[in-house]
Amino acid sequence: MAQTLNGKTIAILAADGFEQVELTEPMKALKDAGATVEIVSPKQGEIQGFNHFDKGDTFKVDRAVGAADASAYAGLVLPGGAHNPDTLRVDDDALKFVRAFFDAGKPVAAICHAPWILIDAGVVEGRKLTSYKTIRTDLRNAGAQVVDEEVVVDEGLVTSRDPDDLPAFCAKMIEEFAEGRHEGQAQAAQDAGRPVAH
Repeated sequence: MAQTLNGKTIAILAADGFEQVELTEPMKALKDAGATVEIVSPKQGEIQGFNHFDKGDTFKVDRAVGAADASAYAGLVLPGGAHNPDTLRVDDDALKFVRAFFDAGKPVAAICHAPWILIDAGVVEGRKLTSYKTIRTDLRNAGAQVVDEEVVVDEGLVTSRDPDDLPAFCAKMIEEFAEGRHEGQAQAAQDAGRPVAH
């Protein structure tokens, strides 16, 4: 891959019930590009993946979200699955962790149901993104500009609709993570009334 992520550590934030392929495919792409990847979760030990409605594999959690420092990571990946974002969107530590990436202008990649988390983190207003079809009304109601496209990039925020979009999602995610800090991402956070970290 043209861009390399050597020396960068990327966080994948997930809880039980994540769509397994939306964690494993981005993780493989990141590692192939040279990144170190850590799974961060509200739960310690292991988290349970799902293949749609069926249980998949379990994955070791590297760091509890309450003890994770966003400044240690170059970017954030948010896998979907209906249960996973529903858990994370009401977890204060998870929301604080997500907001920290936006405040610092760091790239974030969210797929499928994961933009639900972004609503509760207060970071979608005025942003252009896509998502799984069932949560688009929620995103519009939160002030986002929602489109039906394979992958959308808006100032470091990468979003896709579902597992079929993973090849495009992973490619753009790597590109944005390689670029690093996005001033527009930090500016959007500032416009939303949150302080910008430098």
